[in-house]
Amino acid sequence: MTSAMTRSYARRSAAEQGNARSHAWEAFHGWEILFMVAFLVTVAFVALDDDIGVAAKAVTITLLAMCTVAYLAVGRRAIKEDDDRAGLIYTGLVVVAFVPATIIAPAALFGLFAVCPQLFMLLRSRWALAAMLIIYLPAAIRFLARPDLDGRTVLTFVASAAVTITFAMVIGPWITRIIAQSAERAQLIEELEASRAEVERLSRERGALAERERLAGEIHDTLAQGFTSIIMLIQAAEAQADPSRHLALAMRTARENLDQARGLITALSPAPLDGSTLEEALGRITARTGEELGVPVRFAAEGASRGLPPGMEVALVRAAQEGLANVRKHAAASSVLVGVEYGEHDVVLRVRDDGRGFDGQATTTGYGLRAMRSHVEQAGGTLDVRSAPGRGTELIVRFPHEEHLP
Repeated sequence: MTSAMTRSYARRSAAEQGNARSHAWEAFHGWEILFMVAFLVTVAFVALDDDIGVAAKAVTITLLAMCTVAYLAVGRRAIKEDDDRAGLIYTGLVVVAFVPATIIAPAALFGLFAVCPQLFMLLRSRWALAAMLIIYLPAAIRFLARPDLDGRTVLTFVASAAVTITFAMVIGPWITRIIAQSAERAQLIEELEASRAEVERLSRERGALAERERLAGEIHDTLAQGFTSIIMLIQAAEAQADPSRHLALAMRTARENLDQARGLITALSPAPLDGSTLEEALGRITARTGEELGVPVRFAAEGASRGLPPGMEVALVRAAQEGLANVRKHAAASSVLVGVEYGEHDVVLRVRDDGRGFDGQATTTGYGLRAMRSHVEQAGGTLDVRSAPGRGTELIVRFPHEEHLP
């Protein structure tokens, strides 16, 4: 991955995220301090060089100043904005100004400590190395062509050249690697933020679906069952010479439905339990079903009554409502028993009728049974339906006692 490509990707990522965060290499303050220090030290070396005259020093310092101006005018923007065209222009300006400076004053080669990182930030590694050699070779050839060289001077030059080239060979790839790692981190951060956003979206959708399912169950367990009762009572009234009894029951059921609808709108609390114990609520809905059906519907409680968690009580009441609704719609029963048993380790609700029954092995796909099973299981209980053709149906809901819950 080239430095230009990685910088471009990192900037695109930051732009797409629409934030003001910048990567470490884009902060740029450390690099600019290095450039400034390197050029100032280079100017100092040139000014202190006794091997060249005052005019040569002035020309060399002027050329180095031109490099600084080119950096401020073109190079800085080329590096920070990843402008390839500006980068090529700046590289050309550096070659035009810096090469003559190094030929005039070999001490100016120290400026490579500033130029080399810039070349690797602007160009691919191989092109940056080529540009560095173009800048370095003329001064090296000119220096080695001097007739007054001695062994010590050559050794000093070779040592300084080796240090400069080694620095360039090390710092260049290191700069490129920093940029590549910065871009990779930007990509990982972007992917992490996208994943986090996706998880949050899915969580919201799942919560919304769960809430819809819960509301659908509440409506089914309250309003839908009430409307079904009203319809059946009105139909029964139409078939009777004296419909007053059925109409009175329909009116009472309608009023209860209205109360339940208001309860759903305000607090979505189960109306049958408002201000009542579990036994009172079960006894009330059992008695009403008996009045609607005109058959014996009994309620019985066994064992020592005790307070149950609200969610468990709601699930038991809803299960009883659904069981009695199914008896009313499907069973054609002559008697029904609703019982709650407080055992030592569990609480059991039974809704048993002697109606027509059904094949217990068949898969039941009605919404009511599925919603009832969901309510019971969410509250920590189990639901079982036992039936056979002609032998009635028994619905059993079992909750372990509170200290036995997992």
